[in-house]
Amino acid sequence: MAESDWDTVTVLRKRGPTGAQSKSKQAVAAAQRRGEELDTTKKWAAGQNKQHVITKNTAKLDRETEELQHQRVSLEVGKVIQQGRQNQGMTQKDLATKINEKPQIIGDYESGKAIPNNQVMGKIERAIGLKLRGKDIGKPLEAVPKKK
Repeated sequence: MAESDWDTVTVLRKRGPTGAQSKSKQAVAAAQRRGEELDTTKKWAAGQNKQHVITKNTAKLDRETEELQHQRVSLEVGKVIQQGRQNQGMTQKDLATKINEKPQIIGDYESGKAIPNNQVMGKIERAIGLKLRGKDIGKPLEAVPKKK
């Protein structure tokens, strides 16, 4: 085994100014002369009570964000899921178990509160045998043979 070479290393550092000393203009100028790295940031509205001022951009942003919403599942799709499930004699819990999802998700899809997820919609389509996406919503699902 090779021998390890353990040398002691002594690091000498001069402590920089602390607290208010480091913030004064004189301390900053001295640090610049010495060539030290400086990180300066300007605080927005520092020392002023401007935290509750509403600008035009803020009001505009508020109006825009209220109009943006996620697309939800239509009630038509919800009724198709409910009818297809009832035609097969399944409860929401039975359908959820069959597709490995929570019963609450089935309830959300049927009531039109769910945000559509293609993976979940595909599972429900296969379980109830009805199309839920595209133009032919509610029509029987055609079995497409898998290509090898």
